[in-house]
Amino acid sequence: MSRWEPNARGRLAQAALALYGERGYEKVTVAEIAARAGLTERTFFRHYADKREVLFDGSTRLQQTLTEAVAAAPAGRPPIELVGAAIAALGALFEADERREFARQRQAIVDKNPDLQERELVKLSRLGDALTDALHDHDVPVPAASLAAQVGIAVFRVTFVRWLDDPASRPFPELVRAAFEELAAMTHP
Repeated sequence: MSRWEPNARGRLAQAALALYGERGYEKVTVAEIAARAGLTERTFFRHYADKREVLFDGSTRLQQTLTEAVAAAPAGRPPIELVGAAIAALGALFEADERREFARQRQAIVDKNPDLQERELVKLSRLGDALTDALHDHDVPVPAASLAAQVGIAVFRVTFVRWLDDPASRPFPELVRAAFEELAAMTHP
């Protein structure tokens, strides 16, 4: 193996996803992931703390996108509008390249493993906390910021599943708008 390999992180993620899909998350080792990617275990650990983190690699980007969208929004907008815009901004991450198929495979693996489901809930909780903080920094009082953020995370979860399974392959922001319109219709019949 050469000392430096291009796109090592991406190759490790693809190898892990393929192996998890073939044999199940629990039965795959870091050594096998590295070997499938044509890399060493040492290279794996330069990129990921453990084999679980391959599936949660984008969490920091999600959080950053949410908080930046809130920070960039004009002052005076209602908290739920800020949250809707922030959740819709995630579309830029999801629509890039072939993310939908990667996300489908990833979600199928997470859905089969209780430990990964727990890690997914931790990720969502952290996103909610970051969104709450961003709203508060945008002069939304804490109780309202927390409520709006938690509603936003619920909409995100529902929309993400819809996006994965959408037969029309509609863009993520379009599905976010539809979910918030559905929510508005439920709260203002």
